[in-house]
Order: sequence, then C-alpha cells, then structure tokens
Amino acid sequence: MSQSMIDLLASGTWETLYMTIVSTAIAYVIGIPVGVILYITAENGIRRNRVVNITVGVIVNILRSVPFLILLVAILPFTRAVVGTTIGSTATIVPLVVAAAPYVARMVESSLKEIDAGVIEASRAMGSSAWQMITKVFLPEAKPALLVGGTISLATILSYSAMAGFVGGGGLGAIAINYGYYRYQSDVMLITVALLVVIVQIFQEGGLKLVSKVDKRLR
Repeated sequence: MSQSMIDLLASGTWETLYMTIVSTAIAYVIGIPVGVILYITAENGIRRNRVVNITVGVIVNILRSVPFLILLVAILPFTRAVVGTTIGSTATIVPLVVAAAPYVARMVESSLKEIDAGVIEASRAMGSSAWQMITKVFLPEAKPALLVGGTISLATILSYSAMAGFVGGGGLGAIAINYGYYRYQSDVMLITVALLVVIVQIFQEGGLKLVSKVDKRLR
C-alpha cells in the first residue's frame, strides 16, 4: 500500500472520529433535555402534561422513523444554511445530530425510567423542587444507564457517518465507497472495515470501563 493511501486512511480515521464524537456530544446536549421532558411530562411524571408529552413524542418518533440516508438528503438545504456547504465532515455533523438527537432522547427517557421509585418518593417527601429532582436525583441516579446509552449511541452514529460517504460525507465511509466500491480496491475496503471495527471496540470498552467506575451497584 502506498504512502499516499496510508495518509488518506489516517485522515479518514481522524475525520470519522471528529464527526462521531462531535455529533454525539451535540446530540446529547439536545437529547438529554428532550428525554427529561418526555419523562417528567409522562403519565407518571412529576410534571404531567399530556399535550407536551404527545407533541414532543410525535416529533421524536417522526425523526427516528426516517432512514438516515433519506434524512441526510432531505435536509441538505438546512445543512447548507447552517455550515455553508453540504460536503465534507463538518457538513455531515448536521444530519448526524438531527438523526441522533431523537435517538438519544429516547435512550435518556428509558434510562430515567430505570430509577428506583423509592428514591423519587424520598426526594418528593423532602420537598425537592422539580429542578432539584432532575439535577440531583434523576440524572445522577441514571448516570450508569446514560453512559451505557452513550456508548451505544457512539457506535450508532459511527455507522451513520460511514453511510454519509455515499453523498460526500468524508471519513472512512467515503474512502470505502470511493476506493473499495467504485474502484474495486477490495484491500482498501477491508482495511476501512477493520478500522471501523477497531474504533467501535475502543468506544465500547472505554464506555464499559467508565460505567464500572461510576455504577455503585458494581462496587
């Protein structure tokens, strides 16, 4: 393999990590508040509001239901308006966030539902406000589940970033498509797949080790 190809793979790996990590971070900044809203406005929530719950839930479900490649193409005008282009790794972050934030919101909602009801009742009995319950009870208690969800989200967003290569998204996905698919360079395809697998394994192992450190049940 030529030095130029090695440099290209190194650049593609960096772009993939950049897209995945930044997109996941932004998706969680959006997804955590949305997930909390879904949880507290539900029927058994501390701030029950059927209208808000249904409205937010429908929006989340609609965005989750659209296949990523279709979503990526459908919001090209929005992507161009946000970052000024529709090509490259930075441009890919926009559709990645739009696709991942609803997914993260449901992950957060599911994590919050795992909190022991006794802990919630104790917090209520102490007179905690809704904000105090969210910041001092819900999110801290759900931290292990949220970290597991973050690990899963990283792997999911990584797969989305690879698919973005079909429309000039950059990263290892673009290299696999441009060289492995269009130019029939099977060795390049295999290497990109191997690199993606390694990245996923690193994310998963790192996430699980972090969970084991913060989960009180594992001590």
